[in-house]
Amino acid sequence: MKTLLIFPPQWMPIGPHYSLPTLVGQFKDTPYQAEAMDLNIEYYNEILTSDCIKKSIERAKELLPKLKEEIKKDFVLNKKFEDYPFKLQNKILRASTINGYLQTREKDIFSASLLVEQAVKVFKSKELFYNPHLFNQAVNTINTALEIYSLQYYPTKIGFSSYYNKLLKLDWETIKYYVFDEETNPFIEFFKTKLDKILSKNANSIGISINSSSQIVAGLTLAHMLKQNTKAHIYIGGNHFGRVADSVQKYPEIFEKFCDSLIVEEGEIPIVEHMKFIAGELPIEKVHNLMYLKDGKVLQNKTAIPLCLNEMKPPSLDDYNLDLYFTPEIVMPFQASRGCYWRKCSFCDHDFGMNYNIRSIDKLIAQFKMFKEKYNIDKFELIDEAISPSYMKEMSEAIIKNDLKINFFCDARLESAFTKDVFEIAQKAGLKMVLWGLESGSRKIMELINKGIDIDNRLNILKDARDSGIYNFCFIFFGFPAETKEDAMQTIDLICNNTDVINTYAKSIFTMGKHTKLREAPEKYGVVGETYQEAEFSPTYHYNAIGMTPEELNEIVALCTKRASIAYGNALPFYLLGRELILLYLCKYTIDEVCEFKL
Repeated sequence: MKTLLIFPPQWMPIGPHYSLPTLVGQFKDTPYQAEAMDLNIEYYNEILTSDCIKKSIERAKELLPKLKEEIKKDFVLNKKFEDYPFKLQNKILRASTINGYLQTREKDIFSASLLVEQAVKVFKSKELFYNPHLFNQAVNTINTALEIYSLQYYPTKIGFSSYYNKLLKLDWETIKYYVFDEETNPFIEFFKTKLDKILSKNANSIGISINSSSQIVAGLTLAHMLKQNTKAHIYIGGNHFGRVADSVQKYPEIFEKFCDSLIVEEGEIPIVEHMKFIAGELPIEKVHNLMYLKDGKVLQNKTAIPLCLNEMKPPSLDDYNLDLYFTPEIVMPFQASRGCYWRKCSFCDHDFGMNYNIRSIDKLIAQFKMFKEKYNIDKFELIDEAISPSYMKEMSEAIIKNDLKINFFCDARLESAFTKDVFEIAQKAGLKMVLWGLESGSRKIMELINKGIDIDNRLNILKDARDSGIYNFCFIFFGFPAETKEDAMQTIDLICNNTDVINTYAKSIFTMGKHTKLREAPEKYGVVGETYQEAEFSPTYHYNAIGMTPEELNEIVALCTKRASIAYGNALPFYLLGRELILLYLCKYTIDEVCEFKL
């Protein structure tokens, strides 16, 4: 009995996603086989070729006159865009984008089709990747190539790290439209070429991992195609649908057209139980975390208590061709802990569905050794919600004791227990970078989000880390419900006035997650009136607040970009398309050298 686990587009193609290697690993010492297939990386390798880009622009040119004719039939002068039928809105956007591109980007079209394969080579080459100016040119070429590729499918736009469609609202009818519409779906043609390969695996069940909204259209497209072409049991897993399970229950059509079952929340226990069901050894009602259709109703089984990390079997990369990824060296995602040991931030729901537990130091060291010896991987991203100060110290001491010679980065909270002594030991162990939740420069906002740290000591911690040879990457956000322009300006001042200890920052706009503590008492945080889900399959909620207006928020975000570009001077790390790639540069150069590269 065999299950095939597939990772569909769209995801940044710079390394294996953590989920599938972990799930495949759980089948060790069972009577069942499991195999992983990363179609995301195959997709990017196939579309980022000179031949594909040339064909894409020719197809766009051929489409333009046809689109103009179709639009002309229903075009009314002075009619608002939103008043046109939905299908026609798609055609209008595609035609205007293609037309504008052809008129203004002729030079870019020529250079991208000519240079795209060399750009891919730069990403993968140990000799070329570490030339910052050459790498930046490669980034620009690939971004342009993906714009050209996307013209034929507009308003769908594929990026190196994004799937974007301004008309895609995460409601069921719109999702279905973009799954079945060949004009705007960039995955149908690709999956048709992969169908024989998938079916040749002779799997009894096929799982598709959908971890975010960027994978919904591709994942459901593949699921529907497989459901039509094989008798294998098709099931969907991943983070996204687990967050909107209540919406899934309203749509039996999901199970009629796309899958036979759906696994929500952590999958290590359910995926093996699921194979027992496929083998006829366990009734479907006994498979934990499973959703399925029975007598026209969507049922959901009991939730399993997730495996502790110490109980899990090692991940497996045996099915992966690591040379395909857009990086000269693999940075492997790995977990030292699962869940969050703080779990009190009002704005966050990252650890939804998780029980906090940690991997023992002995098992962690054993896993690092396994990756080094079996797969020649010595660089890691610890994808924990946050590494505690005590665990960082103990882990680092064990790495040094075992002479592992690895490099890694992690997320952490700005807690006062992170002393210079901890940082110096961690740096010696191979810690190159920490991702810190700096969040806001406003004391009011920090207290509202209940971060639970000494706000006045944050810069001291960052200084100690930097002085110890550790690169500080800081997250900030704007738009918390009660945030005023004055609050936001304090955040801008914080990052722009402290570039000596804040080496890079990343900003975002606050969205109210479905499972945040903020939703339990929204009025406490400045929310006015009722909150409601943005769309059925969106994990975020709409709200009105006492803080900034949307216009003021946009102004603040633009001001932050403007001031920070002056403060940081177009430094290289802002162009590296992923924190994994920053780690690689930090392993090649000093922090000062990385920060001094200007583009």
